[in-house]
Amino acid sequence: MPILKKCAVTGKVAAVLANTDNPETLEKNRAGEVQVTYEGFAGDSHAGLTRKSCVRVKQQYGIGADIRNVRQISILSAEELAQVAAAMEIPEVKPEWVGANLLVEGIPELTQIPPSTRLIFASGASLVIDMENGPCKFPGDVIEKHHPGRGGLFATSALNRRGVTAWVEREGAIREGDAIEVHLPPQRIWGPGGA
Repeated sequence: MPILKKCAVTGKVAAVLANTDNPETLEKNRAGEVQVTYEGFAGDSHAGLTRKSCVRVKQQYGIGADIRNVRQISILSAEELAQVAAAMEIPEVKPEWVGANLLVEGIPELTQIPPSTRLIFASGASLVIDMENGPCKFPGDVIEKHHPGRGGLFATSALNRRGVTAWVEREGAIREGDAIEVHLPPQRIWGPGGA
């Protein structure tokens, strides 16, 4: 019996972004389309089958351990990004400024989408949602360059609206304008031990 179910929501790719120039910066460039491999977006600075552990998984692995890269791709919602900009009292927050690889529209409450959800694109490419991408200060540093005095508001304004991270389950192309099918896993609340 299939465990993933296609839901009625269909999203759309609003922008495809990658950073092939400088792995030291969070900022991305618009690409229009990208070839997706098992390592992530071809040539992107966050691509790779593995990555070094960081503060996000410090409790599990410490800093600098080799771990599976389930943060290959950062996905943001155009609707949520507009809410973040409104909360920061600025005209817009561009996806390039906050390290997005994909800007999508039409998927309500994207940041709350369950882990293991599959996003399936026209070419057959499939991304698996890992989890919510918690906001940090680094996008605020970039926003500060464009809107002085406002960058420090990013982390609190983006709470529960920062999008999700994902990894590639099936290779293919992702293009601006592509429809996105959303396939959900079963949803249950699990909380033994006070989780």
